[in-house]
Amino acid sequence: MAGTVLAALALSELESFDNAAQAKRNLRGAIEKVSARLGNTPTICRKCYIHPEELNSYMDGNLVLEIKSQAENELRSAVQNLKPEEAAVFGVTTRPARQRDGAAGKR
Repeated sequence: MAGTVLAALALSELESFDNAAQAKRNLRGAIEKVSARLGNTPTICRKCYIHPEELNSYMDGNLVLEIKSQAENELRSAVQNLKPEEAAVFGVTTRPARQRDGAAGKR
């Protein structure tokens, strides 16, 4: 499971790809990053530690959308249990840095 999560994080940090060759290079780089972290070879990491559906989903261009959708669903249910002021603070602290930095310049 850790390999799959690490691969999802590595792939989500990459820019979108324009063609299959770029997507394969991105996958190779992400798998190398994960294998270094887990202390295994890229081949073993890909075959044994990263779920193949994650790699297929990335190649289809759907991985980031699927992860984002699942995370949003989990966050929605978690936020429902918070008080309004807790939910507001949670929203501010989990907003991406780009949005925070951009908003700071508009004051």
